[in-house]
Amino acid sequence: MKKYMDKVNTLTESFPYIREFYGKTIVIKYGGHAMSEDSLRKSFALDMVLLKYVGINPVIVHGGGPQIGTLLKQVGKESSFAGGMRVTDTETMDIVEMVLVGKVNKEIVHNINMVGGNAVGLSGKDGGLLTAEKIYHQFEGEEVDIGQVGTVKTVNARIIETLDKEKFIPVIAPVGFDEKGLTYNINADIAAGKIAEALNAEKLILLTDVEGVKVAGKLVSSLKRGDVADFIQQEEITGGMIPKVNCCLNAIANGVHKTHIIDGRVEHAVLLEIFTDAGIGTEIV
Repeated sequence: MKKYMDKVNTLTESFPYIREFYGKTIVIKYGGHAMSEDSLRKSFALDMVLLKYVGINPVIVHGGGPQIGTLLKQVGKESSFAGGMRVTDTETMDIVEMVLVGKVNKEIVHNINMVGGNAVGLSGKDGGLLTAEKIYHQFEGEEVDIGQVGTVKTVNARIIETLDKEKFIPVIAPVGFDEKGLTYNINADIAAGKIAEALNAEKLILLTDVEGVKVAGKLVSSLKRGDVADFIQQEEITGGMIPKVNCCLNAIANGVHKTHIIDGRVEHAVLLEIFTDAGIGTEIV
């Protein structure tokens, strides 16, 4: 009987959160180990389907850096980065689009559909979902051209809202285009943040390969805007975590209610964050 009571207690704990987030949109940036390990891929797919069945609208924006790097190596092309961004010439852009849109996106869609969901794969080119504008790497006060790398200029939220309304789960590859039709590689964190803003999402969740934001070696469960600026200045928040927390801050400033940086290496990480009292990772509010 105890094991059944444990299940009932779990459901009871989840109920207030289901009620609070019913009908709301949650944007999840999906990447890292959560995409590369079989057990994590399955648990993520199940999480997305469960969210949909309890009336919450998940929107997935995915990366694919390791997969892109693998194919570039196979064709004899070396990966090059500047400030954490992949230098993307025309040939590299073709491979980026091939991997993100043609392979990774469809694998995620397939995984969700195989566990009972109804996922639809999109790139930023579909229906004018993401228009982009070129960005440059700033180095010693100079602008360095790193090719077809962009940021999000506009989001056609109507496409996502229509899919949500019809009970589909959107899965979005972060590839966009400009007014001249040129294709751009967009950082998945940035794309997820801008999409969350356009949808006025309840939450933006970034899955990472670390526990969350750490200060003095200890995980910080909650941060406010002012805390983030102080910790960056004090060099407690460094490296690749800086663009993630800045992405969260921008999202909050533009209408997203809460943002979270959580450990995608933990099975069912998204459900643990949304439906438990303790949560996991770091929330930025």
